[in-house]
Amino acid sequence: MAVAGALSGDDLRHRILGDSPLITGWLDLSAQVQPNGFDLTLREVSRFAGRGVIAADNAGRVLPELQALPFPPEGFLDLPAGPYHIVYNEVVHLPKDVMALGRPRSSLGRSGVAIHTAVWDAGYEGRSTSLLVVNNPAGFRVEHNARVLQLVFFGLASAATAGYRGAYQGENL
Repeated sequence: MAVAGALSGDDLRHRILGDSPLITGWLDLSAQVQPNGFDLTLREVSRFAGRGVIAADNAGRVLPELQALPFPPEGFLDLPAGPYHIVYNEVVHLPKDVMALGRPRSSLGRSGVAIHTAVWDAGYEGRSTSLLVVNNPAGFRVEHNARVLQLVFFGLASAATAGYRGAYQGENL
């Protein structure tokens, strides 16, 4: 039986540098490994250009169209208040005995910005996306590759029998 609980920064570094890396595509391991998690960095920002639909089953799901917001040469995007779709640089490779939860870095909250996430299920692999919401009426300025979200990884008491098999398996790879 596996030991359940949050993985420490030392545990994460060992698993990232091991034979089956927990995370690939990271930019600066020394800056991104934290005592209790791993900071994901900003790859892409898009504006929502349509509506989404969630139905009783996945056959009725429709994701909204997106309009990419390219980073200018100086590397900063100025975002007015509103919702944005973001993609991270890093690729997460979760084994069946580990899951993760994401939390925005505290400086975002202090700036009037939130990131909303879902659960990273055991067995998931992909370059994840999240909802970034600028609540600050004055807007928000963010740099390409900035650290914006901390993933906290949890060992499960026992490995999942079947890992994640949803529509987002392998996304953005």
